[in-house]
Amino acid sequence: MIDRALRIMTLAVAALALATWLAPSPGPTSSSTSTSTPSPTAVVNANLPATNAEEPTRRPLPPLESFHISVPRLDIDLPLAYGDVTRDVPRPGFAGNTPERVALVFPGSAPLASGGNTYVYAHARAGMFLSLWNVRVGDDVIVYVPGQSDVLLRYSVVTVLPRVDPTDTSWLDPRGPERVTLQTSTGPNPSDPRFIAVAVPIDRPTPTAIP
Repeated sequence: MIDRALRIMTLAVAALALATWLAPSPGPTSSSTSTSTPSPTAVVNANLPATNAEEPTRRPLPPLESFHISVPRLDIDLPLAYGDVTRDVPRPGFAGNTPERVALVFPGSAPLASGGNTYVYAHARAGMFLSLWNVRVGDDVIVYVPGQSDVLLRYSVVTVLPRVDPTDTSWLDPRGPERVTLQTSTGPNPSDPRFIAVAVPIDRPTPTAIP
């Protein structure tokens, strides 16, 4: 885990990058499900399921790159990989080189199933996170390993925020209750809002966290 000072610096620098990805059509319409903009911790605290004090014995999860993330109702199904600030964040003379056809876990995020916030981002393009604009509260988010039906993490969307200011880095915070935060862009400009959906566990996973 990076130290707190480095993490805060990294989150601030990367905030601009996560708002610059191109979307192939105008931003989300006013019909998108939304809530007011409470703090991330307040949102998930109100919706976390009760937990059993005696959790089952957990076995190690496979490597992150073995997983896919899916929102079945929206036909989203992408492999997961670790993000790279140097590669993904634009800077003078470099426009950024965020990979296609993959969803990326932001550096410094909490590992899957470990408690805290796993922040996942992808381009707002067809076949990627473009259809996330149509997400609804209650939609399932599934994290799974293809061909291994026993390795499955299930989440439910509890809040949808279609227009988050790109300077608001609070949604990147890895601390707090267990959750997955999904993010994509709403337009091609650094000043365009980000689209964010937060999902919390439906049931307690039996595997351990990814190291």
